[in-house]
Amino acid sequence: MQPQYPSIGDRIQSIFIDSTLLILAMFALSSLLDEYENPPEWIRIVFFFAIWGIYEPVCTIIGGTIGQLVKGIRVRRYSNPERRINIFQAMFRYIFKIAFGWLSFITVHFNEERRAIHDIFSGTVMVKVGSNSGM
Repeated sequence: MQPQYPSIGDRIQSIFIDSTLLILAMFALSSLLDEYENPPEWIRIVFFFAIWGIYEPVCTIIGGTIGQLVKGIRVRRYSNPERRINIFQAMFRYIFKIAFGWLSFITVHFNEERRAIHDIFSGTVMVKVGSNSGM
């Protein structure tokens, strides 16, 4: 069965959900650290990179970020949309997604699979999941 591809709206809503959750997590961790007298600055740095640098790639390889799960979309291999991506593809994709920012989504309107620049460079594709998508 042919995979279905999410709209740009689904992708943006997913990013909004994830960003909101990550910001809330940052506030929660900051509040937790404020309970301790003079916590080392390196702890805040580790938390920041753990939240912003690891969340999306790790969640993507194990099933999807919370935003992706809510919107019913997943990142899959372009060569075989039924297969999950590996950690290297996930990290590579995330680095390009960060580097290009919103500009990465320009190409979504110009290809049948609605692939963003970071999807093209990393060999991935976003697909819809559900009863009628075949995924």
